[in-house]
Amino acid sequence: MRRLLMIWIAVLGPALGLSTAAEDAPAFSEDFEHGIGRWEMTDAKAWKLAEDPVGNHVLALEGSSEYAPPFRSPLNMALAKDAEFGSFEMTARLKQTGREYGHRDLCLFFGYRDPAHFYYVHLATKADDHANSIFLVNAAPRVSVAATRTGGTVWDDQFHTVKIRRDADSGSIEVFLDDLAKPVMTATDKTFTSGRIGVGSFDDVGHFDDIRVTKLDKKK
Repeated sequence: MRRLLMIWIAVLGPALGLSTAAEDAPAFSEDFEHGIGRWEMTDAKAWKLAEDPVGNHVLALEGSSEYAPPFRSPLNMALAKDAEFGSFEMTARLKQTGREYGHRDLCLFFGYRDPAHFYYVHLATKADDHANSIFLVNAAPRVSVAATRTGGTVWDDQFHTVKIRRDADSGSIEVFLDDLAKPVMTATDKTFTSGRIGVGSFDDVGHFDDIRVTKLDKKK
């Protein structure tokens, strides 16, 4: 289905005013139709390539990783290999497949330098000091750096679209959910101005698909 859509855009796009120019291509794109070899996991045994009901492939986190981070931070991480970004927009589709409880979560990672230095967005059912926020890991247990955030993220059995907009020069971090119109979280922090991106969770399970990263256009 996804391949048919891409063919349709390529053939009919110009006639309908849809751009197919190279400059519109993302700096990084992953739909998992060719496997999961572009990803490095904290524990590969916790992850697998799966197929959703309509035939699309997804990256599935199905168990807890046997991984001991140097400081209190997420256990389950899948990081894109050989892809680092400074200012960028990242979108991804996420589906939480675990049980409901206050810290039921999925995460997106960025600015990743090494296991002790990175940012992550934690989307959880209920916000508190350790959940549903933007976190910094800087050679110490994670701390929230969010200036604004909602009281929680409503998870169900559907995919949800999440977007991170990161401006490394100003330190701005904005997180959007589903309608992508108004940020559900914001922060300003310049500790790390570039790094790898990734997906995962603190200690839960879920599915990930259609990850796309574009470099932030400073002219906009």
